[in-house]
Amino acid sequence: MTPTAATWHSYLNRRALICIFLGFSSGLPLFILLSLLQAWLSKSGLNVKALGLFALVMFPYTWKFLWSPLMDRYHFGPLGRRRGWMALTQLALFLTIGGMGMFDPMVQITQIAFMASLIAFLSASQDIVVDAYRREILPDNEQGLGSAIYVNAYKVSGMVPGALSLILADVMPWQAVFWITAAFMLPGLLCTLVIKEPDVYGAPPKSLREAVVFPFREFVLRDGLQGALLVLSFILFYKLGDSMATALATKFYIDLGFSMTQIGVIAKTTGLWASIAGGVVGGVWMVKLGINRGLWIFGAVQAIAILGFAWLAQTGADKLVLASVIGFEAFGVGLGTAAFVAYIAKTTDPRYTATQFALFTSLSAVPRTFINASVGFIVAEMGWFAFFILCFLLALPGMMMLPKIAPWNEQRA
Repeated sequence: MTPTAATWHSYLNRRALICIFLGFSSGLPLFILLSLLQAWLSKSGLNVKALGLFALVMFPYTWKFLWSPLMDRYHFGPLGRRRGWMALTQLALFLTIGGMGMFDPMVQITQIAFMASLIAFLSASQDIVVDAYRREILPDNEQGLGSAIYVNAYKVSGMVPGALSLILADVMPWQAVFWITAAFMLPGLLCTLVIKEPDVYGAPPKSLREAVVFPFREFVLRDGLQGALLVLSFILFYKLGDSMATALATKFYIDLGFSMTQIGVIAKTTGLWASIAGGVVGGVWMVKLGINRGLWIFGAVQAIAILGFAWLAQTGADKLVLASVIGFEAFGVGLGTAAFVAYIAKTTDPRYTATQFALFTSLSAVPRTFINASVGFIVAEMGWFAFFILCFLLALPGMMMLPKIAPWNEQRA
């Protein structure tokens, strides 16, 4: 079989279809918190500092490794260990997302913060089990392409709260918008009900102690403590710059003078398709490049693309510039994310998928949660242009670790 045939086979098989549904289901709650919640509160009158602090509601994404052993050790009901947890979190997310829109931001901001935190907790929990399921159903030679498919579906989900919901918000009450958005969790739930449990690599943990201790011990002993710390540092810093640059993107567009519909149609839609293109190109290209070289090339594009926001801050509300900048940035992020997720998958021992995957992705979420909480204050002090220059500089430390993390001439499957 030729490499091209193998590539298309990997995209079109049943495992790829599962990655599409589960990727969409995983991305939707996050983009609701990043886009729809931000737009809702911004239109209700919250200032940029308060909006920045709302990033703290996503703290569960950075601490999910603490309860991931529970999801490795225990299961309930007839669906099995992975599917049971997926179904529970997906149903709970549908109800919580819809319920959050019933509150009034003018007088019930505390309740909204609680509901947003609950959505983040349920979403992070869903991510734990979805990441484990994906790692377990994909053979090693499909990890790069499978990650690209998953990332693309993840990005597609952003079109709902980042485009459709914003357009609907111009013509209907916010309560209806949130319930319509929540309904997009249901296809993922249906997928969970019809798929099968994955094969288990070895026996599941026999005790909670095994579920907690063994994954961390294996990771540290693999390359020593210094090697483990280097990997964790790389995961923390590789996407720091682009994560900060997009933390208050919706607020940035509103400040420039774009309407909600313009943001939904131009910025979000253009970004979506460019990101999908980046993910597809990244996944296919990694077959020839390997994950290591993909991290180098795609990371460089991802960093350079941040400078487009600085350009947009200087030009103002120009729709053509907006589409160009967002398209290029999203394409670069699509490339970088495809390589990054594939790297995390390959770094995970298949015997301890849920806990190790949760640890790695928790670290990658630190910028989005705690560091991004300061973005509103940074913007208020520096202005948008200087802020985006800072984001570009913060993208460089992760790139500087690549010679040790992913040597250019060392090919990884």
